[in-house]
Amino acid sequence: MVKQKRVGIIGAGISGLAAAKAFSRQGHRITIIERSGDLGGVWEPARSYPDVQTQSPKELYRYTDKAMPASYPEWPKGPQVQAYLHDYARDHGLDRAMRFNTCVLQMNRRADGQPGWTLDLRNPDGGSSREDFDFVAVCTGQFNEKQTISHPGDEAFKAQGGRILHSSEYNDPALVGRKKVVVLGGSKSATDIAVNAVNSGASAVTIVYREPVWRIPYFIGGLINFKRILYIRAQEEMFRSWGIGPLSRLAHAVAKPLVWANWRGLESLLKLQLKLGKCNMVPETRIEDGVNCSVPIATPNFFPMVADGRIKAVRGTFDRYDGNTIVMTGGERIDADLAVLAIGYELGVPFLPDAYRDKLVDADGQYKLYRLIANPDLPDIGFVGFNSSFCTVLCADLAANWLVRYADGQLARQPSQAEMRDNIAMMLHFKRVERPAAGVYGGLCVAPYHFKHFDELMTDIGTGKRRRNPLVEKFSPPDADAYARFLAAAPAYKVAT
Repeated sequence: MVKQKRVGIIGAGISGLAAAKAFSRQGHRITIIERSGDLGGVWEPARSYPDVQTQSPKELYRYTDKAMPASYPEWPKGPQVQAYLHDYARDHGLDRAMRFNTCVLQMNRRADGQPGWTLDLRNPDGGSSREDFDFVAVCTGQFNEKQTISHPGDEAFKAQGGRILHSSEYNDPALVGRKKVVVLGGSKSATDIAVNAVNSGASAVTIVYREPVWRIPYFIGGLINFKRILYIRAQEEMFRSWGIGPLSRLAHAVAKPLVWANWRGLESLLKLQLKLGKCNMVPETRIEDGVNCSVPIATPNFFPMVADGRIKAVRGTFDRYDGNTIVMTGGERIDADLAVLAIGYELGVPFLPDAYRDKLVDADGQYKLYRLIANPDLPDIGFVGFNSSFCTVLCADLAANWLVRYADGQLARQPSQAEMRDNIAMMLHFKRVERPAAGVYGGLCVAPYHFKHFDELMTDIGTGKRRRNPLVEKFSPPDADAYARFLAAAPAYKVAT
């Protein structure tokens, strides 16, 4: 029998909802602490830019126990995802556990000597409070704190009427009407905003990027849904993964010429389909060297707009503002009324004191997390949604189900602290030495190893055999309904209330 815990869930986005549901379903008492005024995380309307939609198809961007509505398009828009998350919270009674406009200022080990953590909170009325929890699930994810940057002359630019926004603040297309818009960044949010600015009546749109990157269209060659290429075991097995033996290494060496030809063929197809040569945006790196969580989906119409001049693409970055112009590092001057900084987010856990943060994050920014969820030197705490991937919701769901069993000591394969430390060291070596592309986002990237990551979690949970027809399994994307059945087959246990 497991003792009931009081669990603090920090964050009410995709990951927070997954953790809250997993812990409440097992009988624990949950409190969800959210600093904004609504759930949804990056999908909250106040943080979403116009026309934002998922990069993943809806059958992958979902929880195991709830499909998205059949009426949704394959790649749902932001308001549809937000509605889905609200429905999910209501379905499981999570809305009753929400505390909005409440910020975690700091957390420390409990002073009374009991297991767990004390959270210092800033409440909606501006006052502060302190609460004890037996366990804390950090679900703030990787898109929490806006990245900031300043350039010489930016205050003078704003003083004369110019505006500078982070991409998360670009939430009204009326902002760009008849204005000269300059977008800084090469992410999907940058290309989405550039296209939206054109469609919203901007008088001129420029995107400034450091270097061209490979982007994947929703349909490769106009015919094949990219999920049939990037989300399958056959593709994943082209990459040598961690912890493999001599025979697997030999197989990878033998297949190397075929794998090389596969990627060169894909590059050629993308150059032709997206007209990268005409746009002068052919990447200088091999596509396989950059397959990770930062691979962007090609925004529809972005490359055609660059090709016909509706979007001007400038390689470089901002040097300074000068009057109503932005001067590039190469000396080019661009007239601007509005600058949108699509520069992403800072990854971190600011409310965790330095002594604990040092146990969590190495000097080079790599996170020390077993299964990307737990740290052996930080008891009574876990991280959901830090296992970033192409199928974020499914990753968070499986991580949450793993975490509640880990917290309750009920994993079929409950690791010792020594085993966790050895595994973390092995994974850090893999990401630093064997595949540096896996080191993005602090090493918290599952892609392209979705299936291997899920296999490890399911084995730990104790779900038994999971394989379907081997051929179907090798060439099919992850099946959320199948993972729901696997989880249902996991050993049951009771929590004493």
